[in-house]
Amino acid sequence: MKGTQLHCLCMILLHLLHTAGSERFEVLGPTDLIVTVAGDDIILPCYLKPNISAEDMTVDWLNLDFLDSRVYRYQNHRVIRDDQIPSYRGRTSLFEKELWRGNTSLKLTRVQGTDEGRYKCFIKAKSWYDDFTIQVLVKAVGSKLVVSIEGHREGGMGLLCESEGWHPEPELVWLDSEGVHLSAGPPETHRDFKGFYTVKLHVIVQETDTNRFTCRVQQSRINEKMETEVHLPSELFHHTSPLRMAFIVLCCLGAVTVIGLSLAIYCIRNKKGVIIDQLKRQRYDLKKEKGKYCLQIITLLTLC
Repeated sequence: MKGTQLHCLCMILLHLLHTAGSERFEVLGPTDLIVTVAGDDIILPCYLKPNISAEDMTVDWLNLDFLDSRVYRYQNHRVIRDDQIPSYRGRTSLFEKELWRGNTSLKLTRVQGTDEGRYKCFIKAKSWYDDFTIQVLVKAVGSKLVVSIEGHREGGMGLLCESEGWHPEPELVWLDSEGVHLSAGPPETHRDFKGFYTVKLHVIVQETDTNRFTCRVQQSRINEKMETEVHLPSELFHHTSPLRMAFIVLCCLGAVTVIGLSLAIYCIRNKKGVIIDQLKRQRYDLKKEKGKYCLQIITLLTLC
C-alpha cells in the first residue's frame, strides 16, 4: 500500500516537473534604443525563446513611466481594455495570428510625444513568467521659427521667437551677428495633451552696426537644429523717449481743453446776448401794445 502511494507521488512530481519544464521560456527583444518619428506607426518587438505558443498565456505591455502603466493586455484568448491607459485606446494591437509561434510584439499606431518611455513586455504562463524592457524615443521636428517685433522696450527693441510641435523639448536661444548668445529671460514652454512642446523666448536688443539678430532652436538628442535671422532698420531704434512723448501728449490734451473751454464760453456769451436782445425786443413790443390799448380806451371814453 505504501509502495503504491509513493509510486503515485513520484508520478505526480515527475508530471509537475515535466509541465514546468515545458513552460519554461525566455522573453527577448531589441537591446538598442528604438527611435520613431511622431505620427508614424511602430512595432515593439517581443518574442519567446523557444518559439512556443503564447495563445494560452497572459501578455501584458506596460509603460513604466506611467502611474497606471497598462498599455495592452491579452488574456484568456481576448483583449482586456478595462484598465488601459486612455491615450493608447484604439492605437495598440498584437499580431494574434503569430501568437502560436511566440510572437508577442506590440503594434502602436500614430505615435505621439506621450508615447516615449520604457516599455515592458511581460509574459505569464501557468507556472512561469518572464519579461523584457524596451526604451522608445519619440522624435518630432517642430514648425519653422516665427519672429515678431514687439516694439520699444527699456531703451531697446523687443523681439519674440517661437516654434511649436517639438519632441523632446528643444532649446531656444537668441544670438547677435557674431554668434554670441544674447541675454534673455527664461523661455516659455507649453506641452499639449499629445506631449508636443511649444517654446517662446523674448529678448530686448540694442542698436548695433549690423542690427542683425538670429533665433536658433535645437534638440541635441535627435540632432535637429534650425534658425532664422532678422534685420532691424536703424529707424526703428530712433524714437521719442517715453517721457517726452508723454509731455507732448499732455500738451496736446491741454491745448484741446483750452480751445474747447474757449469755444464753450464764446457760445454761452453769444447765446446770452441773443437772449437779452430778444427780451429787449419783447419789452419794446409790450410797451407799444400798451400804448395802443391806452389810446383805444381814451377814444372810447371820449365818444361816451
